[in-house]
Amino acid sequence: MRRDDICIYVSPSHRARLTALMDDRNTPSKVVWRAEIVLATADGHGTNAIMRRTGKSKPCVWRWQERYIDEGVEGLLRDKTRPSRKPPLPDEVKLAVLTKTASEKPANATHWSRASMASEMGISPSSVGRIWAEAGLKPHLVRRFKISNDPQFEEKVTDVVGLYLNPPDRALVLCVVPEARFQHDEKSQIQALDRTQPGLPLKKGRAATMTHDYKRHGTTTLFAALDVKSGLVIGECQPRHRAKEFIRFLKKIDRCVKKYLDIHLVLDNYGTHKTPEVKAWLAKHRRFKLHFTPTSASWLNLVERFFAEITTKRIRRGTFRSVAELKEAIHDYLDSHNADPKPFVWTKTADAILAKERRALDILEAVENGY
Repeated sequence: MRRDDICIYVSPSHRARLTALMDDRNTPSKVVWRAEIVLATADGHGTNAIMRRTGKSKPCVWRWQERYIDEGVEGLLRDKTRPSRKPPLPDEVKLAVLTKTASEKPANATHWSRASMASEMGISPSSVGRIWAEAGLKPHLVRRFKISNDPQFEEKVTDVVGLYLNPPDRALVLCVVPEARFQHDEKSQIQALDRTQPGLPLKKGRAATMTHDYKRHGTTTLFAALDVKSGLVIGECQPRHRAKEFIRFLKKIDRCVKKYLDIHLVLDNYGTHKTPEVKAWLAKHRRFKLHFTPTSASWLNLVERFFAEITTKRIRRGTFRSVAELKEAIHDYLDSHNADPKPFVWTKTADAILAKERRALDILEAVENGY
């Protein structure tokens, strides 16, 4: 391969820019030596001298000289993409993969994996992954849902959301629920769990560890009322979740809230909230107004957001050797939260929620009918 040395003219502005690129410590090294090739050529150095200066081969020097002649400085800043050696998958194959993913199941499995789909279609797993990524499909994930069948769904949603977005004057809106979701086996208490073995601490390259099994040391139930406006939480741990414990908590709310304010309580449909004892107590305390969320719609109760935080930040990874330790951890978290409370702001309107519910019901009906 032979070629006579070529001459390159570099304008003052281009020379200044190339020099700046070479002097900038953040410039990629490949751009630096490309600029050096061009400037050395413009200064009259031959190909062999440039090869010795940059450590590059003769074809490489020639390539970047020609690239500068054709495209200027911008040509030195980017690499030209090379065509793939493999031809792209036909659109028919991509469509077949997407159709099979959405409408069929593999043998002896509940969902497709990249490997099973690749074996079925005769393509590589990476190709399957790219097809799914382009279409936004994630067969390995599933989202749980529950559409409320409450006949008063619309009325209750409008009532509760109206309290959040337009609270009444001279009143306090409290979201109340005894939490029953810190446990591992769906009982209506928070369990004091102690790990059977100590875990390893967090370190570089390794996550903290925790044994999968645990020892139970008793339970407690956290009653909590979230002030929608301020974010303050009235909380109390009690041994059980019965009508008399609920009434005891209502009495605490009654003591904590200023007497001239009405109290609007957002509650779920737990049977304890509707017993004759509770109704009799409420009849004597007229400032309490109850608002129930629809069945299977606990997400409508803002206090659930608070329970999610205390679960994540304090309970789930906690180790408690007694109920007393568990209660102390809960009360410490409540004190810390109330020292600097931040309200959870509800933004979605009742109309938006109802429209989404109607769309979900329409889709569910279509699936049931085989459409």
